[in-house]
Amino acid sequence: MTMQQTGPWQSARRVLYHHRTQGKAVEGVHIRGIADALKAGGVAVDVLSLPGADPYASPKAMSPTRQATPLMRIVAKLPEPLFECAEFAYNAVVAWRILGYLRRHRDVDFIYERYSLFMFAGLLVARLKGLPFFLEVNDSSEVVRVRPLFFRRIASMIERWVFRKATGLVFVSRVFMQRMEQAHGQLAPSIVTPNAANIDKFSFTPEQRAQARAKYGLDGAVVCGYLGAFVPWHAIDKFVYAIADRLEAAPHLKLLLVGDGATFAEVNDFVRRKGLDQRVILTGRVSHDEVPGLLAAMDMAVLPSAGDYTSPVKLFEFMASGVAPVAPDFDPIQEVLMPGRTGWIFRAGDMEAAVDAVLERSRDPDALRQVGSAAREYIRTERQWRNNVEQLLNFHVMLGGSSSHA
Repeated sequence: MTMQQTGPWQSARRVLYHHRTQGKAVEGVHIRGIADALKAGGVAVDVLSLPGADPYASPKAMSPTRQATPLMRIVAKLPEPLFECAEFAYNAVVAWRILGYLRRHRDVDFIYERYSLFMFAGLLVARLKGLPFFLEVNDSSEVVRVRPLFFRRIASMIERWVFRKATGLVFVSRVFMQRMEQAHGQLAPSIVTPNAANIDKFSFTPEQRAQARAKYGLDGAVVCGYLGAFVPWHAIDKFVYAIADRLEAAPHLKLLLVGDGATFAEVNDFVRRKGLDQRVILTGRVSHDEVPGLLAAMDMAVLPSAGDYTSPVKLFEFMASGVAPVAPDFDPIQEVLMPGRTGWIFRAGDMEAAVDAVLERSRDPDALRQVGSAAREYIRTERQWRNNVEQLLNFHVMLGGSSSHA
């Protein structure tokens, strides 16, 4: 059942959503969140993906560090200059595919694209066809990268052009938008839309909580959880190393860490060597269907680190689950988290401060329940994917967009 279109929802009947990501992990969550919210509002949405990287078809339990297809695994191993040339060359494929799509669908109201480095074909085609083009910005040539850019100047030139010529830009945080303004000067009209989570995807029963806690030996404990990738920039490994020697003084507390990634094996070995198997529960990679029960088992959650310009999806998912979060005080997090009301913050980069915050909050189960409930209510009223789409469609209307098919 779709919702009746009123207000900004009448500004679009069909949207093409294009992306060049692998469509899994956090990328897939964001893509599906926006596309599904549009569809629920009665907007026809087609998602154009890399071959083999459909966010609706990619394995839901795939490791975030594993490439989605054999071809992507080959391309990812290319030397950096060749890898970036392949990214640039893919513009020809994008232009051909979008033009073909537009020949088949003449009722498209606008193109919505998730920004990727060296990508400009979507904007070129949109300008050629006179279509509005909205760019969702989660990345930039101007940020520090795990894989440093070889052709950085070219990437920056292309980025500056698309950021100026797009109909509108959608940034995930205000600080990121400000950095892009400093790097590139005048930008296209822009809005800030943090990530989101749908309440119905993060609701669970008392039975699910009881079953998960029994399965992992969590009964009677205050459980601090983590759900996400074991990768250096999330620093869950550093958090485990920092809290290990202090768990003995907090017998009420257990950690439930869900996921896998580059640092998982090392963390797992550390936990076993320290004899903490009963205090630090490592589930490894789990299926999508297991996630609600695991979230239900948590009383609080920790996000040890994140990008200082990003909007961590996991933060919103914890809050939607009614799980009180403890997170670093990066600006994007402070934009959406009210300390003491919907969660708590600690000084970013200070792992001892993160440990102190977790230990302190774990001693007050009543406060955990109250803050978790307030966090869930905040997501329900302000930060579901429908809220993001309404902001996008209002932006479309503000910039002169209206459906010609109404």
